[in-house]
Amino acid sequence: MNSGAPSAVNSITMKRAFWVVLATAFIVNGCAIQIGNRPADKDTLGQELVDLKKAKDSGAISETEYETQKAKLLSAK
Repeated sequence: MNSGAPSAVNSITMKRAFWVVLATAFIVNGCAIQIGNRPADKDTLGQELVDLKKAKDSGAISETEYETQKAKLLSAK
């Protein structure tokens, strides 16, 4: 009987599985690093103006502060 043959096949299968798992880990890790290092998306001018208006309407800032910040946003863009 040749009892060594199944062991050799099993060894090759295990080595292939190891390399597949290792390659997958590197790919997933690389993707996660790229996603994690993206700069934060900046709000658009329109969104900043909407947020500013909401702050004024809720009483978080005064009318004067609202007008000052609005002028800064509009002149900066």
